[in-house]
Amino acid sequence: MLSKNKIKLITSLNQKKFRDETNMFIAEGTKLVKDLSTTFRCEILVVTPEWLDNNTPIQADELLIANYEDYKKISNQKNPQGVLAVFRKTAFVMSLQEICSELSLALDEIQDPGNLGTIIRIADWFGIKQIFSSQTSADAFAPKVVQASMGALARVRVHEVDLPNLLSEFRKKAPVYGTFLKGQNIYTAPLGSRGIVVLGNEGNGISAEIEKLVTERLFIPSFPPGNSTSESLNVSVATALVCAEFRRRLI
Repeated sequence: MLSKNKIKLITSLNQKKFRDETNMFIAEGTKLVKDLSTTFRCEILVVTPEWLDNNTPIQADELLIANYEDYKKISNQKNPQGVLAVFRKTAFVMSLQEICSELSLALDEIQDPGNLGTIIRIADWFGIKQIFSSQTSADAFAPKVVQASMGALARVRVHEVDLPNLLSEFRKKAPVYGTFLKGQNIYTAPLGSRGIVVLGNEGNGISAEIEKLVTERLFIPSFPPGNSTSESLNVSVATALVCAEFRRRLI
């Protein structure tokens, strides 16, 4: 049974404050819940009888069966599939040496949940396992981000960090790449197999504080050169192009 207290707990996880306090987050949909269950412990699984008739539930500490009207009280979807999971976040600890040994992404004030979820999904596609997010970026465990990531959070670790502090130490050991409107053409610039790529805010780009820590400035050229074109690329599109070029060099 889905009690009022459980409804209150689950709906509170739409807010970052309560996700941080409880160290939990929510996910909806059959495939998404199944994918995330491979990495995150499921505290509560809420399903409708109709969903249960056609699916096998994942392992959960608590299984609650709710009628469709009660289920809609906790759902964020227009057309709910009838399954919602409350997952506990997993703490990931890495040394600077480990971070510097691979290619990672750093997000400087990425605000749009859809962009962030798409970036996580792109990182997953290109085998990038670590994303370091500034404390002023959108929360990777917000429902809209979790939904947009399409299960990639099961394989990509997103760390909320003091980004200036991390990059100050990182740049001593490996390149810090940044995407700008002026810089080296990414298609001809030397790119390594390790380092960290900084992606900036949707409207303002990379902040002045972070720009000072970038060691390699990259530019994605429009085509053909010199033609009048859009002012800039969407940050998730830019992420896909940058990741693709880094990985192409390894083929």
